[in-house]
Amino acid sequence: MQNWCPSWSEDETLCARNVNNEVHFFENNNFNTIANKLHLKKINDFVLSPGPQPYKVAVYVPGSKGAPSFVRLYQYPNFDGPHAALANKSFFKADKVTMLWNKKATAVLVIASTDVDKTGASYYGEQTLHYIATNGESAVVQLPKNGPIYDVVWNSSSTEFCAVYGFMPAKATIFNLKCDPVFDFGTGPRNAAYYSPHGHILVLAGFGNLRGQMEVWDVKNYKLISKPVASDSTYFAWCPDGEHILTATCAPRLRVNNGYKIWHYTGSILHKYDVPSNAELWQVSWQPFLDGTFPAKAITYQAVPSDVPNEEPKVATAYRPPALRNKPVTNSKLHEEELPQNMKPQPGNEKPLSKTALKNQRKHEAKKAAKQEARNDKSPDMAPTPAPPSTPRNTFSQSTSGDPEIDKKIKNLKKKLKAIEQLKEQAATGKQLEKNQLEKIQKEKALLQELEDLELGI
Repeated sequence: MQNWCPSWSEDETLCARNVNNEVHFFENNNFNTIANKLHLKKINDFVLSPGPQPYKVAVYVPGSKGAPSFVRLYQYPNFDGPHAALANKSFFKADKVTMLWNKKATAVLVIASTDVDKTGASYYGEQTLHYIATNGESAVVQLPKNGPIYDVVWNSSSTEFCAVYGFMPAKATIFNLKCDPVFDFGTGPRNAAYYSPHGHILVLAGFGNLRGQMEVWDVKNYKLISKPVASDSTYFAWCPDGEHILTATCAPRLRVNNGYKIWHYTGSILHKYDVPSNAELWQVSWQPFLDGTFPAKAITYQAVPSDVPNEEPKVATAYRPPALRNKPVTNSKLHEEELPQNMKPQPGNEKPLSKTALKNQRKHEAKKAAKQEARNDKSPDMAPTPAPPSTPRNTFSQSTSGDPEIDKKIKNLKKKLKAIEQLKEQAATGKQLEKNQLEKIQKEKALLQELEDLELGI
C-alpha cells in the first residue's frame, strides 16, 4: 500500500524501488537486470538524493522490540561492509518518518512522528526533528516551543533550513548546519514555509484551516516585504523566476470558489481567474525551467503596480450583546503573539507604549511594590514600626512568648481583630451588616485589651 512507488535520479539514469527488505537499483532504464541491491532487514522507506552523481540514498528502518528506529545514508553503489554507511542516526518515538535532502545532497532532515502522543499534549501525535550529514555528523534540532512540526524546508543554498512548529500561534525559525537558530520570526497564524528558487525570499503562510495570511521576508536582511492574504488557498507555488507566486483553490479539497491568482512577492495581484460556478479546478502549475534560466534580481519593497483590485477579505466582527454595543471596545486576545527578534524593543531603546500597555505596566509595578513591602514586613531584621495601642496595627507584632498555649491565643486574637477590621471596611463602603457582625465589632476593644495583656505578660 505504501512506499511502493519507484524513484528516479534527476538525470534519469538510476531507478530504485523498495522490495521486501531490499532496495533494488536499475541503471539506464534497463528493468531486466537488477544492477545493485541494498539489503537491510525491515527496511521501510528510502529517498534518493537530488543532483548529479555520485548518487546517495537515505534509508529508514523502524524500531522493534525495544530497539530504536534508524536512518542511514549510503553512497551508490557502496552498500556492503560494516563501514559502508556514510552516516547513521538512531532515535526512539518514530512510527513514520519524512526524509528531506538538501539541494547539494550533503545533509538530510528527518521528521520523526508518532501516531499517539503519550503525554496527551497533542491529538496528532508527537514529532521530533533530526539532522544527518553525509560527513557523519548528526544532531537533534532543539525547537524552543512545544507542539507539532508543521513544515520544514531547505534553502536552495543548502546552508540553512526553516522550521514552522509549536502549538498555535506557531513559531518559525531559521537554523544553520550546526542546528543553531539564526533568526526567529516570532509567532503567528502559519503552518507552511516556502523559499523562493534563488533562496533570497521566504514566504511563511497559514493555509488549510487558517485564513491564508502570508508573510514575505527578505532572508538576507531579515526584513518583512509584504503581508498579503490568499483566502481559501489549497495550493502555493513559486514561479521559477523567483518573483511571482501562484495560489489556487482546487477541488476536491474545496469545491466552491475555485480559481487561481498570480501575485508579485510585494503583495500585488497581477492576474486572477475564477472558475465558473458549475465547474471545478483540479490542478494548476507553472511551466518548469532549468535552474539558472532566470538570474536573481535585487529585492524591491515597493508594491508593483497592478490593474487587478486587491480585495481584502472582510474580517467578521465579534458578536457584542446589546448592553455593550454603545460602550468602548476592549481588545482582548486569545494568544499574545511574539514579535520577530529584530522587531522586539531593545533595552534602553523602547518605543512609546500604548495607553493599555502603560496601564498594565503600572499595575505590574504596583503589584511588585506591594510584594516587596510584604517581604520587608516579614523580614526579621527589619524593626517593626511602633503604632498607637488603640489601632489594630498591634495585631501584626511578631513577638513570641516561648509558651505554645499563649502563642496560640495571641494568634487567634489577631485573626479575630483582622476579621473585625474587614467588617469595618465593609461598613464604611455602605454595606448593611448582620446583627452578629455588629456584635463582633463591639468586642474589638475587649479583644485589643486581652491581646495587650498577653503580650505584656511575655
